[in-house]
Amino acid sequence: MKLAFISAHPYSIATLNKYGLRLAKQLAQKAEVDELVLISDQRDPIQLDNKIGKCKISIEQSRNSNSSNNIFNIYRNIVKHQPDAILFNFQFNKTGYKKLSVVLGFLLALVFRLKGIPTIVILHKDLEDTASINDNLLHERFLYNIDSLMRTGLTKVLLQADTIALTSEKYMNIIREKYNAQNLIQIPQESFKAIPEPNFDLPNGPKKILTFGKFGKHKKVEAFIEAIIKLRASTNQELEIVIAGTDHPTTPGYLAGIMKQYDHIKNLTFTGFVDEENVAKNFKESTLVVLPYTSERVSSGMLLKAAVYGKAVVIPNFKDLALNIKKQGFAVDVYEPGDVDSLANSLKCIIVNDSYRRTIGEMNYKASCSLPMEKIAQLYLDEFQKLFRAKMNLNFV
Repeated sequence: MKLAFISAHPYSIATLNKYGLRLAKQLAQKAEVDELVLISDQRDPIQLDNKIGKCKISIEQSRNSNSSNNIFNIYRNIVKHQPDAILFNFQFNKTGYKKLSVVLGFLLALVFRLKGIPTIVILHKDLEDTASINDNLLHERFLYNIDSLMRTGLTKVLLQADTIALTSEKYMNIIREKYNAQNLIQIPQESFKAIPEPNFDLPNGPKKILTFGKFGKHKKVEAFIEAIIKLRASTNQELEIVIAGTDHPTTPGYLAGIMKQYDHIKNLTFTGFVDEENVAKNFKESTLVVLPYTSERVSSGMLLKAAVYGKAVVIPNFKDLALNIKKQGFAVDVYEPGDVDSLANSLKCIIVNDSYRRTIGEMNYKASCSLPMEKIAQLYLDEFQKLFRAKMNLNFV
């Protein structure tokens, strides 16, 4: 099979990029894939050999962020390589943040399906959230109504792909119910690259409480900082607050404002962008990880990353989010969203009870090893085989 994979590939802090690179490497190692055509961004060089095993790797860096020419560049490369199947690793800004880029990007899967090429679209968030065109305009009612209509229309267009693979059962159920979509499958996110069993003992020095990601939109740190300030006052523990990551693209300047607001707080560290070489260091040095989500419209990628390193994790008690996480075998402590006292209590349970911390960390590491990317890649290839048989009217079920 010659497989085209349209995704952001150069390695960066973005979860979408990391997922794309790991999946590409595993797809190339599968016996079913003779050639993998990577269609990605015009950015940093891709650290990938031109051949993995018997699989040829062809790289086309044809996408320029926010360019309305993206759809035409990608189309030309598909025509050039004539793949047997196409896999999209999709998020609304995969084709740019500008409105025209987004609209054209949503058309790609439909265009290629109409050409008779089996297409699967991977969505890491629900389609309503994915289709957001410009959240900064939502305060204006008229523009909000237009935006909502556009979201619905673009969602219906995207659902014209052969198969939509959602990483969340909750979002799959929402889309199935709202749009009566029958071409949905759930393929959970993998657990990142498995590492040797971590050392669950804590390093010497202050206990580091870590949060990691892109901040300002669905993840904010005010309550996180305030809760640790309370915890310092109620215990004799030496605690360091570590905020690793950058602003979300839609909230530039958010972390700069937080730094100014809390510049009087001791042992408060802002790491800024963390390259891949230092990701492991941040997690290994931490005592626990907090994911201060303000919305349940989030991916579980950072939870999975923390689990690989055997970390205890604290998340807000959004019912569906917590339920989905626990169904996958992960252990978390929860707090009421936005409630500083509730978060402080959850943190205290872990900070002062080392046996509890280790138990959660061990459960998370075990769960993280249960679904490696190797299995995820095979699930996508199996789905393509079903599409091939269906198009040949030989769909043996």
